[in-house]
Amino acid sequence: MKKWYQIKEQAAGEKRLWFSWYLYKIFGKKALYLVAFIVTFFTFLFAKEIRKYSKKYLMVIEPLTGLKPSLWNSFKHFLSYGFLLADKIEIFSNNYDKKKILFASEEEKELFYNDFYKKQGVFCLCSHIGNTDVMRSFFINNDFWPEFKVNVFLSRTQSQIFNNFISKIAPSIPVNYFYVEDIGISTSIRLKESLDKGCVTFIAGDRLAENTNAAVFETTLFGHKIDLPVGSFKLAQLMEVPIYFVIALKTKNDTYTIHLHKHNFSNLCNLEKSYVEFMEKITLKSPLQFYHFYDLFKD
Repeated sequence: MKKWYQIKEQAAGEKRLWFSWYLYKIFGKKALYLVAFIVTFFTFLFAKEIRKYSKKYLMVIEPLTGLKPSLWNSFKHFLSYGFLLADKIEIFSNNYDKKKILFASEEEKELFYNDFYKKQGVFCLCSHIGNTDVMRSFFINNDFWPEFKVNVFLSRTQSQIFNNFISKIAPSIPVNYFYVEDIGISTSIRLKESLDKGCVTFIAGDRLAENTNAAVFETTLFGHKIDLPVGSFKLAQLMEVPIYFVIALKTKNDTYTIHLHKHNFSNLCNLEKSYVEFMEKITLKSPLQFYHFYDLFKD
């Protein structure tokens, strides 16, 4: 079974990112979407292996959604991801209209804001569903308190090109980058110090780190077995701050809706179980925004 980091990137590359950036600056987002469509079309034609994994995912969710594992639905799955990358350009350029960022639940929003403004730190377990960068940008492009930072955990090898690009187009964004491959005692200490200053942390709970012997736990998603990393959940628990699950789904009229869930259990097994249930529930609201183009399902 191939892991996500064994799949060759089809939509990255420094030159392509800079081309997209200048295209957006000169001609606007519609032109960027047009290029995203063209690139996605040719990627779809030649990325046979990724098409196979998209089809497998559609087969898994068909009983729950009625979405057929057809070529057309696989292409829409690819295209959704292509448009996501175009949206990221706008978001990190600080041009995205924050009025288009909505919350699915006013109650969860109020809980989150109350915890956030206590300056005790907030830990967000996100996923590769929808576009969590919308949520990050909400904090990045606001002035809060001097010590405020957004802590983001990423894969060193898969994210390096994109992160270098973002640091050049938006050098002033208050972000601390951590790498999942380097998580250890020193990382935990730095992170705890940051959270104690009222910072917010984002880490994905649905990707295994590359080239590590990190522990995993087996769980069931849509009735099929998958492996998820234990480390993300242990780290969240260790920080002893409020924990939220976060997914931002794209909706109508170029808006994003943020789905939040505050986790109120201290038990690690409950945390893992609740996270997977949240993933499943939110994915079914917009199944083509599930961006796991690799062999996620074991059976």
